[in-house]
Formats: sequence, structure tokens, C-alpha cells
Amino acid sequence: MSKGKQGTKPSAEVVPLRPPRPCPICGQESTRAAYPFCSKRCKDVDLHRWLTGAYAIAAVEGEGEDDEEEA
Repeated sequence: MSKGKQGTKPSAEVVPLRPPRPCPICGQESTRAAYPFCSKRCKDVDLHRWLTGAYAIAAVEGEGEDDEEEA
């Protein structure tokens, strides 16, 4: 057996799984630890908005929808 370069692995580049995006709260560069946010603070701001109802999905109820379900 030769005693060459045993145990060394060829270097490989790390390919990110997701493209970098700005933080949706403040616009700064997002970090891996808090993705998609830049910090724990921005994560907490977003959570607070969800819990207080600041984010809401608008629903429009049509008059004809109820009639179709009853038939």
C-alpha cells in the first residue's frame, strides 16, 4: 500500500439550496440561521403580526355559492 494522500477529500463548492432573498420585514440580507428573515427580531415581528391578525386572507362570499351547495 502506498502512503500517498490518504484521508484527504477533494474540495467541493457548497451550493446553496435556496437563492438569497431580502428579509420580508426590513429588507436586509437574510441569514441562514433565521431564513427567510435576517434576525430573530424580524422573525418575532412576523410572528406577532400573525398572532394579532395583522395578516389576513380576504374572503369574498358570493350569493350564488350558498345556493349551489344546498341543491
